[in-house]
Amino acid sequence: MSRLKERYKREIVPAMMKELGYGNAMQVPRLAKVVLNISLGEALQNPKALEAATSDLSLITGQRPVITRAKKSIAAFKLRAGMPIGLMVTLRGERMYEFLDRLISAALPRVRDFQGVPRKAFDGRGDYTLGIKEQIIFPEIDYDKVDKIRGLQVCIATTARTDDEARRLLEFMGIPFSKQ
Repeated sequence: MSRLKERYKREIVPAMMKELGYGNAMQVPRLAKVVLNISLGEALQNPKALEAATSDLSLITGQRPVITRAKKSIAAFKLRAGMPIGLMVTLRGERMYEFLDRLISAALPRVRDFQGVPRKAFDGRGDYTLGIKEQIIFPEIDYDKVDKIRGLQVCIATTARTDDEARRLLEFMGIPFSKQ
């Protein structure tokens, strides 16, 4: 069992039950899934970009990403429906907890001038989205083998009903929110 999942069961559930007044441990919000997404606009001109991003994302997550394709044709972007334009990975269970543990303890501290992640990136239903500007903050990525710096989105879906519940859950898990 991963460190974060064990900590969730042992420390976070009792603390949230006490703080938010839940009568049952099953009422406490938990993580549902983590989705990582890389958008590749340059894949239209450079097909090798898709391969490089696939290898980066599979190194970061330990899972093979799915290619996302354009739904509509957009002439201004020279884009036709069905063209590959991105990659995504959905993590659940042990891999999700392992990834979040690595994100919190290893990757985020490596961000230059890090002041914490934004507090307002919740969607109103208890899900949090975090944008990462460079994939090289993850220790699994070898800096010398990177062809181009790419950003990615990390969407953390929780079972919380409100943003405040989700924020408390993520704070207990150790996500460093900014002070303001």
